[in-house]
Amino acid sequence: MIDAWLELPTFALFALLILFYGIAAALIVWLCARSPLRPRILTLSGVVAPFFTATSVLFALLTGFLASDVGDRNRQAWRAVNTESSAASALYTLSVASASDMQDIRAALRDYLQSVVKDEWPRLGEQGASAKTDETYARLLREVSDPAIATAAGNPVHNALLNSVLRLGEARAARVSLASDRTNDLKWLSVLILGVITQISLAAVHLERPRAQLTAIVLFSSAAIVALGLIALQEQPFDGAIRISPQPIETALKAMAN
Repeated sequence: MIDAWLELPTFALFALLILFYGIAAALIVWLCARSPLRPRILTLSGVVAPFFTATSVLFALLTGFLASDVGDRNRQAWRAVNTESSAASALYTLSVASASDMQDIRAALRDYLQSVVKDEWPRLGEQGASAKTDETYARLLREVSDPAIATAAGNPVHNALLNSVLRLGEARAARVSLASDRTNDLKWLSVLILGVITQISLAAVHLERPRAQLTAIVLFSSAAIVALGLIALQEQPFDGAIRISPQPIETALKAMAN
């Protein structure tokens, strides 16, 4: 359910967040001011303001940790894409600079990059790695691992080629891993629930002043919606409303076509 919400367009993502906290706020205010349970709820009067501070601090801390995790994942994803692009460029440059003919390596590299952009990238958020891209990378690795290259171009060149293709594979593995990472789902659920608990805390502090209660809940809910919505837009680096583009890899591919 959290995944489905995070994959929504910006407008729908914020709309559901507003609906969630709006319904929670309306239900809390109705229970405290209009429901048959109001007399019993008023017996809880006397809860002091510092009680609200305890729940709001927990909400703020967990939201901060969540935002930090999301930001770090996006930085890692961007770094992985750029590392993959630079490794591909290095592999291509080495193959061109070598005295021996490495046309097969360049062809395998182009097939790999085309597969990444056209086949793997569109499905990163849902299915992760592409079987076709796995095959093109395996072919590229076989071409670079050919012992004949060391004989024709020398061991230093062969080692440099191997290092580049291995770095390419490691960067791709990191990219796929980050795209399929869903470890923050439980944190999101905790933050959303803590937001509702904070709304209840505000209501408990203002039980005898309905207008002040409504104002406090609306202000907190508005701030929570803005903060959580902006964080949610960046949660999925390859499949969210704000996503990382394959431009670095496309640029490397275009350079090889020239």
